[in-house]
Amino acid sequence: MRNPEETIGKIIDKSGTSFISYIDAEGFPVTKAMLKPRERNGIKEIWFSTNTSSNKVKCFLKNNKASVYFMDKRYFRGVSLVGTVEVLETAEAKERIWQFGDKMYYKKGVTDPDYCVLKFTAEKGRYYSNFKSEDFDI
Repeated sequence: MRNPEETIGKIIDKSGTSFISYIDAEGFPVTKAMLKPRERNGIKEIWFSTNTSSNKVKCFLKNNKASVYFMDKRYFRGVSLVGTVEVLETAEAKERIWQFGDKMYYKKGVTDPDYCVLKFTAEKGRYYSNFKSEDFDI
């Protein structure tokens, strides 16, 4: 992979569904499908919206280690990024990624107490394509 930032960035941008993994209260890994990220800063920072009341938020508040996975179904390639998650509930963070139509999920709008932001910060990754995997640092 010549340019991880470009290659991985394209996969993230084209990925309709992403997957986030966290460690539950008993120490087991759990993977959850997520809507497409709302924002990204290269491949280092990736922002998601979610429900404050969700199990993953409770778990991230106790253990912020995480993994996110994005795939390109058409070419059967994907990338796993590992790092940490910050649960953000500030007005600034919520407004930053709020989109038209979000009221369908968060009935009280951008100030809904059940709406929060997950800011994932990647440390390293593993890219899969053409029957080969490649590790890389971020």
